Amino acid sequence: MAETTSIVSGVARRYASALFEVAREGDAVDQVGRDLDAFGAAIAESADLARLVRSPVFSADEQTRAVEAVLAALGVGGFAANFISLAARNRRLFVLPDMIRAYAQFAAAHRGEVAAEVTSARPLAEDQVSSLETALQGVAAGGRIRIVPKVDPSIIGGLIVKVGSRMIDTSLKTKLTSLKVALKEVR
Repeated sequence: MAETTSIVSGVARRYASALFEVAREGDAVDQVGRDLDAFGAAIAESADLARLVRSPVFSADEQTRAVEAVLAALGVGGFAANFISLAARNRRLFVLPDMIRAYAQFAAAHRGEVAAEVTSARPLAEDQVSSLETALQGVAAGGRIRIVPKVDPSIIGGLIVKVGSRMIDTSLKTKLTSLKVALKEVR
């Protein structure tokens, strides 16, 4: 399983790297990022689109036609549309969410940003995001911190913060799990 994940992440990084280089040369790094984010959000919001992206049942032609229709509806064009269509034609659409994340990492590094993935039980308010950016600034090693918010109600409360390979988990779910383990050891 770990080997499969490694292969997928390698494919995602190669595709994203190629797209990033083309976007950089075309002075479209930010536009491509916005377009990829729009398509990624559409995948997250639509179970049918998510199934189309992940399922090997659909032919490359079917995936390409469907994806091009979605891209047109979203108003996504240029490099991002060509890239997503290419991924569909090459039967690599299932890796697209990883490609989008990898592209975001390349673009952030290009801008001198360090992404901090912050998972909370409820959406964070603007002032909370600002406070987190300030608190995490020392971790950025000269770059700017960019908060990437995620919502996971299952953590109940607290935060899970990932910056690079570091993770701080102050979620209530983790604390309750630790308490449960500790109580089992007392018996």
